Amino acid sequence: MLDWLRRPWSDRRAERLLGAAALLPCIGVAAMIAFVAVQAWPTFAHNGLSWLGPGGNVDTQLGRMVTEPHPTAADYHLRAWPLLYGTLLITGIALILALPTALLSSIFIVEFAPKAVRRVMIPVVRLLAAVPSVLYGLLGALVLAPFVHDNIISASEIASHARKVQLTGEGVGLTAVVLALMITPIMVALISDALSGVPNSWREGAAALGVHKLRATLAVSLRAIRPAIVAATALACARALGEAVMVELVSGGRAYAPNLAEGPVALLEPARSLASAIISNNEELFGAPAVKSSLYAFALLLLFSAVALSVAAYLIKLPLRKYQVKG
Repeated sequence: MLDWLRRPWSDRRAERLLGAAALLPCIGVAAMIAFVAVQAWPTFAHNGLSWLGPGGNVDTQLGRMVTEPHPTAADYHLRAWPLLYGTLLITGIALILALPTALLSSIFIVEFAPKAVRRVMIPVVRLLAAVPSVLYGLLGALVLAPFVHDNIISASEIASHARKVQLTGEGVGLTAVVLALMITPIMVALISDALSGVPNSWREGAAALGVHKLRATLAVSLRAIRPAIVAATALACARALGEAVMVELVSGGRAYAPNLAEGPVALLEPARSLASAIISNNEELFGAPAVKSSLYAFALLLLFSAVALSVAAYLIKLPLRKYQVKG
């Protein structure tokens, strides 16, 4: 047996073995999608795509399903628009906050920071990217939410919302800020690595033309790494869409759709995302069939979103490849 392993491998044999190893993750992903789709099918069969629309209270609808061990078609009734809206709103605001912060931070680290500072900042950024999300959630729920409630929310705003929702400090705005803190280190790590790969001759050429350093970075370096910026944004967005624990701790834990027409106060209102809804109802995965199918439908939508992000990022990067740094 050992002699067989020690023998030199032919290229053909190595190619087959490595090809089989590369196929295993693809098979695993396909099997996962198929399993989730089968479990989610009853929700789609009884609701169609109308389950993504508005109508009724999602928490009440899910609670009604729990009491039915043998659900009929009517028991699968669900309108999950508040969850979808909350997911899109929280993720969108977080990306708007994180992307410029990541770009400016990466430019400083790579182009302007002294070497001693750069040696410290790069490991710190990577460490922040690896911090468990529950720590961010605890920080938001125990420190930031009380601060928002005591110093930002006024008594008149609390009174005006008393009949429809309580303003406790936990809400869309705070969740988006904490989520931006979570995904920014991921983006900084990827973008700064790409910036470091830009050839020095490009910077020197811009300097020879009399272009100052910041303008050269914006016009040359960032232009060259646009595919990396797109990839970092897509990865961060996928992380934000799937974040559950932190969102459940900080968002207020209620399937409510904030009305942005009300102005900035809407950012103080609670919400719930698809991923956090799965976490909050996880006990029913082994209970009521209708709730189980609905939660798998949420998971299938998140999987579809991840696939759509990957495809969109690939299509966006195609026309930018001519600017990409060649290794």
